Amino acid sequence: MTAPVFVVDVLPAGGPAFVLDGPEGRHAVSVKRLRAGEEVVLTDGAGRWARGEVVAAEGKDRLVLDLGEVTEEAAGSPRITVVQALPKGDRGELAVETMTETGVDAIVPWAAARCITQWKGERGAKALAKWRATAREAGKQSRRVRFPEVADAATSRQVAALLAGADFAAVLHEDRDYGSAPLATAELPAEGEIVLVVGPEGGVSPDELRLFEEAGARAYRLGRSVLRTSTAGTAAASLILGRTGRWS
Repeated sequence: MTAPVFVVDVLPAGGPAFVLDGPEGRHAVSVKRLRAGEEVVLTDGAGRWARGEVVAAEGKDRLVLDLGEVTEEAAGSPRITVVQALPKGDRGELAVETMTETGVDAIVPWAAARCITQWKGERGAKALAKWRATAREAGKQSRRVRFPEVADAATSRQVAALLAGADFAAVLHEDRDYGSAPLATAELPAEGEIVLVVGPEGGVSPDELRLFEEAGARAYRLGRSVLRTSTAGTAAASLILGRTGRWS
């Protein structure tokens, strides 16, 4: 089994007697029950990481490590961003969790016209914090050392601006009365930025589709079945990761 991942704000240059404490140290000692001789990975979540060997566990929240050399994992190319419409309940965290495990690079919460959920004021700040915490925990669980960025919630016009700067822009939209191409056969760039837009349960509105098309996006479908908003981004990202060689 691969070594567990723990997050630190700043990675030192390496060497003996590095102490992992605080919440991460508590999790390592009291939950993971790591002991001398076992291996861990420390990361800042932005690509820098180092392997460490446990020297000792002290108390309930201190892990003493012999830390190896710090290295940096290159960012994936092409970069994959998923614009995720706000789902109901905890389905937003589910979407973030599975997209993080899959390997997306950035997630943009989107306040689409047909979203029942709306992020406003303190409630919106708490919801965004949950998404970011979910990305961090899922990144650790899936042994990533470069976690996805979770942006501030975007309006439709902000999403359009993001699409306009992409090398490939797709709106996942399944409607028999609206022409869409299969994502499985779309021509994809070898590098640059890929942006996928996932609409809410009620679908992307005609005005939003028009706005996104004017920004250079095209409507694509995944298959014969219609996926829920909380799973469509993961399915689409998986397809793209496989086709671009990032899963090779």
